[in-house]
Amino acid sequence: MPKISVEVPEELLADLDDHVGEDGKFVNRSEAIRASIRKTLDILDEIDQRQGRFDDEH
Repeated sequence: MPKISVEVPEELLADLDDHVGEDGKFVNRSEAIRASIRKTLDILDEIDQRQGRFDDEH
């Protein structure tokens, strides 16, 4: 799996960390970020489809 590096504001990282770990929804930061990316892409696909911009070859 490719690795990427991103800069994240401290307050956003702190909010993310609230959802990671034994008491959180995600095992680690990477899993939380992947889930967020998937959800965002799904939302963007829905918007594109509603606007008639959805590419069937996507």
